[in-house]
Amino acid sequence: MKLPLENITVVSLEQAIAAPLASRHLADWGARVIKIERPDSGDFARGYDKAMHGLSSQFVWANRSKESLALDVKSEFGQEVLDELLPRADVFIQNLAPGAAKRLGLDAKSLVERYPRLIACDISGYGSTGPYAQKKAYDLLVQCETGFLSINGTPGEQAKCGLSIVDIATGMYALNGILLALYRRERTGKGTAFEVSLFDSMAEWMSYPAYYTRDSGKPVERTGARHATIAPYGPFTAGDGKTVFFGVQNEREWRSFCEKVLRDPKVGTDPRFATNPARVRNREALEALINENFSRWTSGEVSDLLERAAIANGRMNTVEEFLAHPQLHERGRVTSIDSPEGPLEVFLPPLIVDGLSPAMKRVPDVGEHTEDILGELGLHPSRLRIA
Repeated sequence: MKLPLENITVVSLEQAIAAPLASRHLADWGARVIKIERPDSGDFARGYDKAMHGLSSQFVWANRSKESLALDVKSEFGQEVLDELLPRADVFIQNLAPGAAKRLGLDAKSLVERYPRLIACDISGYGSTGPYAQKKAYDLLVQCETGFLSINGTPGEQAKCGLSIVDIATGMYALNGILLALYRRERTGKGTAFEVSLFDSMAEWMSYPAYYTRDSGKPVERTGARHATIAPYGPFTAGDGKTVFFGVQNEREWRSFCEKVLRDPKVGTDPRFATNPARVRNREALEALINENFSRWTSGEVSDLLERAAIANGRMNTVEEFLAHPQLHERGRVTSIDSPEGPLEVFLPPLIVDGLSPAMKRVPDVGEHTEDILGELGLHPSRLRIA
C-alpha cells in the first residue's frame, strides 16, 4: 500500500533536533523531505558525537529517509535554487537563528504570501514577538527558563532531563501543526503559515506544575525518582536489596494494594493514608511502612504480588537492559537502515498501522542528493558556489 504522505514534498532548512525530528516523522510516512544543509560541514548535529560507527547518534535519530541538498541559501545561486524548489513544495520548515529567515524572505508569512498553497512553519527559541524574540535558545537553556530544572532532580540538587525534551516537544508540535494544515488545505485549498517555539512548547508541558504552584501557593517539590504529587509512586526496596518501582493512581488501586499486597486492609482507611493528598503529606511514614512489608519478599515476589493486585510496576533498567528488552525484540521494533557508514540498527516509529510499513530509508551524507535535485530543477551543479 502507498504511504499516506507519498505525494507530499517537504523542504526543510533545518539544524539540530526540533525541525529535523518533525520532518523525519513526515519522511517516515512517505513524504519526500529535502534537507538543506550548509555546504561541506552540513547540519552541525552531525558533529554532536561519533557513537554510531562514526556518525552522530542524534543526527541518525532525526535524519533518516531524507535527501540532503548542500546549498548556501544566502548566495545568488542559492536563492535561484529556492525560487525553483519552493513552488514545487507542499511544506517548508525552518529553524534558523532569530531573524535570519525573515532577512532572507524565508519566514513562514512571507512564503505563504508568495505561495498561497504552501504550509510554512517557523521554529524558534522564544517566538517572533516579546522581549526574548531575538534571544538564541537551546534545549537545556529553555528547560531552565521555563522552570523545569526547579522541579526536576532530588531535594538537594536540580537536574536537567537526560533527553532533549524541549526539542522533542517542539518537533512534535511542529509535526502536529503541519498535519492539521495539510488537512485544512484539503478542505480549503489554502496554505498556512504558523510558528512554534521551544519556549511555548515547554510552557505547555509545564502546565501542571505551573498551575499547581500558582493555585496551591507552594512549588512542586523535587522528589528524585518519586512522583511529586502522587503517593505511593516511585522506588521501593525489596528484601533482596533490589529496587521495585510501582505507582498507585486512584483510591480503587490503593485499596487493592492494601488488601492484596500489604495484606492489611486497615492501612487503606488509616487517616494518614486514606486519600492521595494525605499520603503525600505523610509520605515518609507511608514509605517506611511499605519498605518494611517489602523486606519480607524478594523483588520478584513483590512484582508478582503487584501484578496480581493489578498495580502498575516496572524494573529500573539500565539503557543496556532496555536495548535487550523482550518487548522491543519479540515485537520486531528494531530494524536496520543504511547510512554512509553502512547498516545501522534503529527503532521503528511508535505509530503502528495495519498494512503499512514506514519508509526507514538511508541516512544521507552531506549534499548526497545535490546534483540530482539541481538536475530536476533544470540547474547545473557547476553553478554551485561553495563558501
